[in-house]
Amino acid sequence: MRTETNQTADADKKWFVVDAEKYVLGRLASRVSLVLRGKHTARFAPHLDNGDFVVVVNAEKIQLTGAKLTQKKYYRHTGYPGGIREATAGQLLAKHPERVIMAAVRGMLPKNRLGRAMLKKLKVYAGSEHPHSAQQPVTLDI
Repeated sequence: MRTETNQTADADKKWFVVDAEKYVLGRLASRVSLVLRGKHTARFAPHLDNGDFVVVVNAEKIQLTGAKLTQKKYYRHTGYPGGIREATAGQLLAKHPERVIMAAVRGMLPKNRLGRAMLKKLKVYAGSEHPHSAQQPVTLDI
């Protein structure tokens, strides 16, 4: 007997849309990362990218609990010596709200080229409009 395995090309990718307005950041990110990874389907394989596409809208209205708006720090580097920059979650939400969700989901995906491929299937938008209506996304229940 042989074990049949799924191939990435065989999988039909679905599109889901999530409204981030009514969710807390961590709970939303954990569910989105599960869908991006493909763990919500029966065809899950840890070495394949069998996940679906996720569109997150209203990223500017995501909720953070406790004092995370002022205490949680995000770091980036400019590439120059001494070029480390830090911003609080409140500052990042005001300027680039989609980066907050992207960073939370990135931390929950594998840290290799497979995880980077999965992250490309995440589309985050600050407002309520998105250009992916042609893919007919279905609302994701969290």
